[in-house]
Amino acid sequence: MIAKLIRWSISNRFLVLLATVMLTAWGIYAALRTPLDALPDLSDVQVIIRTSYPGQAPQIVENQVTYPLTTTMLSVPGAKTVRGFSFFGDSFVYVLFEDGTDLYWARSRVLEYLNQVQSRLPPSAKTALGPDATGVGWIYSYALVDKSGKHDLAQLRSLQDWFLKYELKTLPNVAEVASIGGMVKQYQIVLNPDRLRAYGLSHQMVIDAIGRANQETGGSVLELGEAEYMVRASGYLQTLDDFRKIPLMAEASGVSVRLGDVATVQTGPEMRRGIAELDGAGEVAGGVVVLRSGKNALETIHAVRAKLEALKPSLPEGVEIVPTYDRGDLIERAVDNLSHKLLEEFIVVALVCFIFLFHLRSSLVAIISLPLGVLMAFIVMHYQGVNANIMSLGGIAIAIGAMVDAAVVMIENAHKHLEKWKHAHPGEEPRGEAHWQIIGDAAAEVGPALFFSLLIITLSFIPVFTLEAQEGRMFAPLAFTKTYAMAAAAALAVTLIPVLMGYLIRGKIPDEHTNPLNRFLIALYRPLLDGVLAWPKTTLAGALVLLLLSLWPLQHIGGEFMPPMDEGDLLYMPTALPMLSAGKASELLQQTDRLIKSVPEVARVFGKAGRAETATDPAPIEMFETTIQFKPKSEWRPGMTTGKLIEELDRVVKVPGLANIWVPPIRNRIDMLATGIKSPVGIKVGGASLAEIERLTTQIERVVKEVPGVSSALAERLTGGRYIDVNIDRDAAARFGMNIADVQSVVSAAIGGENVGETIEGLARYPINVRYPRELRDSVQKLRELPIVGPRAQRLSLGDVAQIRISDGPPMLKSENARLSGWVYVDIRGRDLARTVHDMQKAVVRFHVSPLMLRAQAPVAQGFRAPPSHGGGCWFESSLANGRG
Repeated sequence: MIAKLIRWSISNRFLVLLATVMLTAWGIYAALRTPLDALPDLSDVQVIIRTSYPGQAPQIVENQVTYPLTTTMLSVPGAKTVRGFSFFGDSFVYVLFEDGTDLYWARSRVLEYLNQVQSRLPPSAKTALGPDATGVGWIYSYALVDKSGKHDLAQLRSLQDWFLKYELKTLPNVAEVASIGGMVKQYQIVLNPDRLRAYGLSHQMVIDAIGRANQETGGSVLELGEAEYMVRASGYLQTLDDFRKIPLMAEASGVSVRLGDVATVQTGPEMRRGIAELDGAGEVAGGVVVLRSGKNALETIHAVRAKLEALKPSLPEGVEIVPTYDRGDLIERAVDNLSHKLLEEFIVVALVCFIFLFHLRSSLVAIISLPLGVLMAFIVMHYQGVNANIMSLGGIAIAIGAMVDAAVVMIENAHKHLEKWKHAHPGEEPRGEAHWQIIGDAAAEVGPALFFSLLIITLSFIPVFTLEAQEGRMFAPLAFTKTYAMAAAAALAVTLIPVLMGYLIRGKIPDEHTNPLNRFLIALYRPLLDGVLAWPKTTLAGALVLLLLSLWPLQHIGGEFMPPMDEGDLLYMPTALPMLSAGKASELLQQTDRLIKSVPEVARVFGKAGRAETATDPAPIEMFETTIQFKPKSEWRPGMTTGKLIEELDRVVKVPGLANIWVPPIRNRIDMLATGIKSPVGIKVGGASLAEIERLTTQIERVVKEVPGVSSALAERLTGGRYIDVNIDRDAAARFGMNIADVQSVVSAAIGGENVGETIEGLARYPINVRYPRELRDSVQKLRELPIVGPRAQRLSLGDVAQIRISDGPPMLKSENARLSGWVYVDIRGRDLARTVHDMQKAVVRFHVSPLMLRAQAPVAQGFRAPPSHGGGCWFESSLANGRG
């Protein structure tokens, strides 16, 4: 059948060439529209639920929000892991789905179950789904800098929130633009409790009055002079004087008591959970562009660059946009490098064919078939949705050597047939049908064998398609593109190659023995071939000995999921001790950024403490994430490498209380999504008791620090938070006619500060906050003396109805499938991941951390996990333990 196909192709060569031209055009179209990225997206299908519960402590957020959400989401079809984070004022729930789940189907299912649990959440908790993005969706970030000093952090943040953010969100494939750093402008109403008591006003009466004074309504339409006039009554608060004039009550004498009589009205910054800093020079505001799942990263980055360039003239004088992370540079370098390597392979194939055949036009047959096979592979990639990245293009590069084999063999056989014909017909040249008959016979002789040999090579990658999870997402693009390229080569070998041979293999065809290189190689390998055939048993025995000798290095070679990739940028991700204040976090961030910037190879340092305003960034204030951009390698000191640079940075940045971790940005986000852990390796301990979990994690931290290859280990402190507990005395409150909710409203609003509304100023929206003065709530004793007004205008203090004391508690809470967990972050340097993790597992067992740990060593699909009995368990989470090593 293959021979008949070859002869049909030769007989209908015009149709074959026409089909080739059409496929070439189609392939170029597909190649130009294939999405480009640096690495395959290894992240699981995820849906993020972010719930804002302002002013609430982590334990309250966990009990009232995170736990109901995680237990409900465990029942979502296809959900394999539900990971919860409870922070001060915020809850994040990550629902990770099985492979192959459609993202938008998953989002609809999560919404369906979210509707079921909504009634169990507190009324003031605001729940929303995160963007339809993946864990590696952060493709571009920038900072807003004003070196002239004309604009403060609040103005820069307003510029980001109400101008740049919405302009960038209009771009195709942008899922979200997250703001970070700066100060959010806030209208602050600082109540004077003595004046409130003098007028018999409660703080709730003030809040209600503010709400009634900040609204707008319409009065339908009036018909005047044969035209309709729409009626509107504007009442939005716009200035501080508008706030001061809000009426609260009228005295018997008719004098109105206004907000300005009982409070100080001012503007100030909202409480921050995220800080941004640039180059150690001070705080800035900025933004992060998040890519929609499955879209073209490079195309979107180009659009972002162009949009920011177009917006620069619209910025206030002195304000600059400074790029702080741009994945486009990495993508362009990776694609250019592979493209150059593919071109080099084409050139090498052409030279080899020419050197051995001594016939330029014959070598063109092989060269022409290579780009055609690649373009045919791009056609399938485009319609399958496979990105062009290091792995998919690498598959094509691997296939090229085998793709050219069929063409070379067929060309060589055609040469032999022409040589034989010329020997039989001295002085003559085959022409017309005689020439095509020789080419057809030569191709039909070896074509079937070559076709099936290429099919066997194509099918050899089928086992790769059985890989699952991250290893499947990692290697599937390589296997797909290699398979497509090999299949295209097999098809071309029996259709186009015979036609090209007929057109190009003409004229003087040199004999094999006229080539001195061929004569030398034949003389070299023929004696060796005769020798091994004469001593077959000795040859097999020697091969067996070599196989056995290879077992020793195989056992000591180590293991990694993927080799370290030089992404060009680097993340510095230390973790400070819990309950760090925003002021101290800003100070430490600037200090570390200055130290990093002191290294000559560093071009720019953009530090982030806490989280950006996005569901994709569940970071506490004590978690730093510093993006380091390096200068071009041509400007580095002689002999400096990326590894040496990381070692130098580790020596330079030594800050007490910070455990250093240096990781590439994309690799870090992939690991964080898969395991929730920011370090290359992590250990999770799950259970019901926070005290027991913390005891185990601190023991594990001490043990794994002694393992060779572990450069740092840090256990999260689960009970390092400091709380002021207000325990309400129900009997005392009842005597004054107050219920639990009445006292709690004082705690949440007067002490914590409550956002009671927002102003509308054109496109901008700014929160309105009500609370008591700082000097009345900056110590436990003053909290006890905090004046409140009872339902019957009684003059009370908070200490009359509640006991107030300081206690310890969790700074944040994490859970895995609704079970509380504690994490140990481990950084590995100078040793392979597989052996280091194996030694850590043995070290934990050898030191007998606890009976609970000894029950936790049975390997399962995602690491080493204890059964849920006895209230807990422990498991390793790493790129090895998750099937990624």
